[in-house]
Amino acid sequence: MNLRKIPKVIVLGLLTMMLFSLTGCLYPDDQSKVGNGSARESVLVVQDAVDRYQEKTGVLPMQNADAKTLEYEKFRVDFGKLKRMDFIAQVPSTAFENGGGFQFLIIDEEMNPLVKLLDLAVFQAVTDVQKKVDAYRTSHANQNPSGDELYPGFQMINFKKLNMSEPKIKSMFSNQSLNLLVNEQGQVLVDYGTDVMAAVKKLNDQPQPEVDLRRVLIEASYFVPVRSPVYHWVNGEPLPVRA
Repeated sequence: MNLRKIPKVIVLGLLTMMLFSLTGCLYPDDQSKVGNGSARESVLVVQDAVDRYQEKTGVLPMQNADAKTLEYEKFRVDFGKLKRMDFIAQVPSTAFENGGGFQFLIIDEEMNPLVKLLDLAVFQAVTDVQKKVDAYRTSHANQNPSGDELYPGFQMINFKKLNMSEPKIKSMFSNQSLNLLVNEQGQVLVDYGTDVMAAVKKLNDQPQPEVDLRRVLIEASYFVPVRSPVYHWVNGEPLPVRA
């Protein structure tokens, strides 16, 4: 089907139907509470623009990233390229570039490029705590401001030691509160274990042991997990993998 020969309204309707059939929602009742409607519509529009840009130019409209950038933060959509070539009329209001709270990313860039959203509120909260943890480790012989061990090699953060209140981290997958962890290297990470467990329960098959379970979240939503560890299925539950 040549989508460019079909009126845009019909194209967007078809894309919406296809995306719902492929992904669905992890938690339909909660999705509406976080304004997922506008996010969903924005992803559909940008995905269509990215697909047409790649078809026309043979490359993807994304900004380069260095090797140190984490997997699900790497390739940001370059809206300037899309606008200059008239593949998009304006930057979505949900995008950071237009004052919104999301960064639009391209993942699976080699085989099947997909547009997903990174929640900048969570990203900023983790960044702020990371700075505090780094400063604490510098003045405490590389010891973490840690509390109870939640998983092997991952501990809760003792925010009293950091002289700060614990930030409220909300999951874009479930709208539930999430914990922050610190690993043995002092890296601050978001614990998506409960979200992963809920998503796995919707699968027909038990995950393979070495599969990165973050993919289950990504394939069931429009978002990427922010600053998260890799999860593997161990003894009937998702466990973060030590670095």
